[in-house]
Amino acid sequence: MDSVCEDMEEKPEPYFSFGIIADIQYADIDNGYNFMKTRMRYYRNSLTLLKEAVQEWDSESTKPKFILQLGDIIDGFNVPQKTSDTSLAIILAEMEKLKIPFHHIWGNHEFYNFKRKYLMESKLNSKPLEDEIGQLTINEDTSETRSDQESFYGYHFSPYPGFRFLLIDCYDLSVIGRDTMSIKYGMSLKLLKEKNPNEDLNSPRGLEEEQFVQFNGGVSGAQLNWINSVLASSDEQDEKVVVIGHLPIHLDSTDAICLAWNYKEILSALQSHPCVIGYFAGHDHDGGYSVDASGIHHITFKGVIETPPENQAFGTMYMYEDKMVLKGRGLVLSKTLHYRNGRKEEPVH
Repeated sequence: MDSVCEDMEEKPEPYFSFGIIADIQYADIDNGYNFMKTRMRYYRNSLTLLKEAVQEWDSESTKPKFILQLGDIIDGFNVPQKTSDTSLAIILAEMEKLKIPFHHIWGNHEFYNFKRKYLMESKLNSKPLEDEIGQLTINEDTSETRSDQESFYGYHFSPYPGFRFLLIDCYDLSVIGRDTMSIKYGMSLKLLKEKNPNEDLNSPRGLEEEQFVQFNGGVSGAQLNWINSVLASSDEQDEKVVVIGHLPIHLDSTDAICLAWNYKEILSALQSHPCVIGYFAGHDHDGGYSVDASGIHHITFKGVIETPPENQAFGTMYMYEDKMVLKGRGLVLSKTLHYRNGRKEEPVH
């Protein structure tokens, strides 16, 4: 904590800052245990913690330029209660009080509550905040984006010269986020059943690769090509890029059961581009941190849903020339994270 304070005193004026919050999972129901019956979840109180986060961001002397909402904004328990729309409206109303943009990632609970078509037409689609065409020249596969059934939700934006944020869709390959008639649903189900022979596809029992459970997903080849195109352009422009997805992609930053299905492919792609300085995820409510062999910082943010009422779980990140400084609140620990040296290095998983 002292080193964080020293760094912020040393350079009192960062280029910009942004807020981060993960796994709010609000529902108007009583507290209950998680899937494994090991942790309490505070469904109603998550709204209170969000309100406190919004108030604190609003009170900062220099307000954040934007907020990253890392997915699972409302809980799947809204479905049997038939309160998905109501709960989402309540949460979004609190966020809108801040008067600065929220960039939304989609997690498994988004797909428990809503179909992709609904999400694309909702306020959880923050893609309209993407940079206008022409600010970054990339070779995109436009055929991917023409098909609603097969498209992925991803975009990028630059809030400050020399910095870019890339949001990716970790449920591009998934059996919970895809129409059952889509090609990607068929591919995903085949892959999942090959990797997970259990009757309950959410069970990792006996699996060599624990991440192959139904509540996770993966990134398609088409999306990987798009990610590489964006990052290649950022390499050329000497930008620093933070990549954001709901699912972690580095084993040392999470429990193995929370990883993206093809996390090794995604990680390898990011490591091959010197521009990437960090990868932020949610999903694993315990949180986690690691720096990989290429110098990319992997932060898995603690979930609001399992944060006791007397505590907190969110943060503000301050961006400098040579580092980013996380000011954590409550269960989110403060960290000073120096950027990688910009050389392409041999990746080690």
